[in-house]
Amino acid sequence: MDILLTLIGFVFMLVGIIGSFLPILPGPPMSWIGLLLLYLTKSVENNWLFLSITLAVALLVFALDYIIPAMGTKKFGGSKAGIFGTTVGLLVAIFFPILGPIGIVVWPFVGALVGELLNKTESKTAVKAAFGSFLGFLTGTFIKFIVACVYFGFFLSTFWEHKSLIFSF
Repeated sequence: MDILLTLIGFVFMLVGIIGSFLPILPGPPMSWIGLLLLYLTKSVENNWLFLSITLAVALLVFALDYIIPAMGTKKFGGSKAGIFGTTVGLLVAIFFPILGPIGIVVWPFVGALVGELLNKTESKTAVKAAFGSFLGFLTGTFIKFIVACVYFGFFLSTFWEHKSLIFSF
């Protein structure tokens, strides 16, 4: 059972890292579930303080992911159309990787710009607002990715420390 929980936890870790980039999946909370599954094995001693702190961080980052892009958009004079455009641009980059890895950066900006142009008449304001929305998106994504990677590091470290117990037959 420990091996199964560890494998499922590992899958949750990978999904959490991928979820850092996909707006559909909550990256850090998924990574936290992976940590929880590892700590639910009989081989790893429960550390509820560690799990509580990491859960609080995951939930805080999850909430900030909605606040940061809005703050960036508002700071640069943007609208909800810019945030929506950023999300559409990200989905285009993921499902139609026309520009390859660079598309993850280009398409959200293009989406924010199109969203702002559809919402505003002045192109200079639209570019500035699109930049703010895009900057907020990048900041939120970067924070989610860092947290998911740190959780993955915790997972690997704890797994490595207890590997002989997990795989004891």
